[in-house]
Amino acid sequence: MKYAQATDTVATGGEATAAATADGEAVSGQQQLDAAQARQPTATESFFAITKSLIIRAVIIYFITSFFKRNQEPQVSPVASGDSKVAININKIPAINLFEDGMVMDLYVYISEQEKFNDFSSNPVWFKEDLVYGDWTSGKDEDGTYTNSLTIPASENVKNNGSIYIHVYFVKSGFSPDPKAGEESYNKRLTTYSTQKLNKHKKRKYKKTTNLITGETEASEEEKKAVEAGISQEIISHWHPNLTISIVHDFTAWSRGAVPPPLDEYVEFVGVDGDRYKPITFLNSYWNLVKDYQAINHTTEELSLTLTFQPLSLFKWQLYAAQAMKNKWPGGAWMADLQGDESDEDQDAIKEAFLETSPYLLGLTMAISILHSIFEFLAFKNDIQFWNNRQSLEGLSVRSVFFNVFQSLIVLLYVLDNETNFVIKVSCFIGLGIEVWKITKVMDVTLNRTRRILGIPTLSFADKSSYTESETKKFDRMAFGYLSWALFPILGGYCIYSLIYQEHKGYYSFVLSMLYGFLLTFGFIMMTPQLFINYKMKSVAHLPWRMLTYKALNTFIDDIFAFVIKMPTLYRIGCLRDDVIFFIFLYQRYIYRIDPTRLNEFGFSQEMLDEKSKTVAAVANGTTAAEEPQKTLEEKKED
Repeated sequence: MKYAQATDTVATGGEATAAATADGEAVSGQQQLDAAQARQPTATESFFAITKSLIIRAVIIYFITSFFKRNQEPQVSPVASGDSKVAININKIPAINLFEDGMVMDLYVYISEQEKFNDFSSNPVWFKEDLVYGDWTSGKDEDGTYTNSLTIPASENVKNNGSIYIHVYFVKSGFSPDPKAGEESYNKRLTTYSTQKLNKHKKRKYKKTTNLITGETEASEEEKKAVEAGISQEIISHWHPNLTISIVHDFTAWSRGAVPPPLDEYVEFVGVDGDRYKPITFLNSYWNLVKDYQAINHTTEELSLTLTFQPLSLFKWQLYAAQAMKNKWPGGAWMADLQGDESDEDQDAIKEAFLETSPYLLGLTMAISILHSIFEFLAFKNDIQFWNNRQSLEGLSVRSVFFNVFQSLIVLLYVLDNETNFVIKVSCFIGLGIEVWKITKVMDVTLNRTRRILGIPTLSFADKSSYTESETKKFDRMAFGYLSWALFPILGGYCIYSLIYQEHKGYYSFVLSMLYGFLLTFGFIMMTPQLFINYKMKSVAHLPWRMLTYKALNTFIDDIFAFVIKMPTLYRIGCLRDDVIFFIFLYQRYIYRIDPTRLNEFGFSQEMLDEKSKTVAAVANGTTAAEEPQKTLEEKKED
């Protein structure tokens, strides 16, 4: 999250002046200090709370994983015994790879529209003989890789969203994958098989967007016809022209029933005892980016396909297998349906980063991302703690809190209107809930049972005394008055621009997109009222500096990404403008010196802390608490 978005919520809390001269006021201040300190946890309590939360999270994760974990039942094998079959337990015997290192093998590749293949009378689309198992140095590039490009005619069934499959066989050199070839030419134990659907069915959504003034649209004729026919979405078959065929070079002593998921779905054991296993054949489409898929329709006459054979190490295969099987994990398919194509697009961004970014820069990016997440969590935690413990609103902009609620509401409605990622919807909803909760901390909210709407009691809002009795309310009103002079003309200009040059689904979407774009572009100016209040009060003691510091660190991290990663120039300028605001905060902190009589965000001042220290010291020395303030007063008079 950007610093600008977070610090918009800064403006709201207060600074109060402690001036206790009478004995009764001194006692009241002492009680206030004791209460304030009682609210703050000690170092031991904080460590215990953190440790306890970590333990609770670990226990929850353990029970969730235990709930979804498959029960490992003893493996059995049917053994013929007369007319019946008896099930016997299979011992977990370490198995051996059937393909020896250096064994010569042949590759057969078939293309068919049938998921189950048995038409060996047709010629394979690729036959590569005399491949060596474990050879990493042959081939054109001396890396064990071979390629073959081919063209497949598109049948009417494929044009009409039909499926097309690839069938891959590895056999011992000189043997055939056809079971009907006879015992001399076919060996089932030394034949590996793998299949995969080549085309991918994806949803294509149609939206009716037009210019609200001219009524024109930039949509294609196909999209116009679909919208006119009332089609909101349809399933379309897509084709990717690349696929990698890999055989895993591995001699791990796997045991039947002990292979961890999802790897167990790839390892095929042979024999009653399971003391042998076939090498793993993996059809790798992980690096096929979504943007490279091509739609298949009635105009498609042929499909181009480039097949690549490449040996694969065990470690890389485990990574690929985990990614390929993620939708089969508990909740994985459900999340994929909720996220839709956005999930694939997010995966593409990660893949492109691996493909195009330097390994050193990629490692630095990952480290910085971790720091960014930590700072974001700490900023969130301190923001909640600041408002939860805040007693005085002097010096903080209450109007900014209400504006932040409006801003969060617009963002949530815009996200819902544009069918965004499910995770983003949840985060926006939680953000709105937090902003609404802050209203209860800056206003006195009560239930008005005398005033009802449709029989339902309404809510009443009243300013807190610490806000009305100080000059903060006056300065807050002045700041928003000055701000409106620039805000409303800019909003009107942006509204005219959006109406003339952009397309919208309707007036509701127009209002949402216009307000969202305006807040995204000019939302940073909502931090200026707090700067104005700081200037008028000549103090910054009321600000949540811990949260501001964490947000500032995140802003600097965003600056690094903005100038390292390719992105629009306007976004880079947006990162720098947030830095300018924060440096103004720092300048105000420098010129407005510390006032020991001001209350901080925990409700006590430096004077109160000094008074408490002297009282504790006096009690320890045997001096009464009543005598100690008198001594202090006499010392002050002498000074």
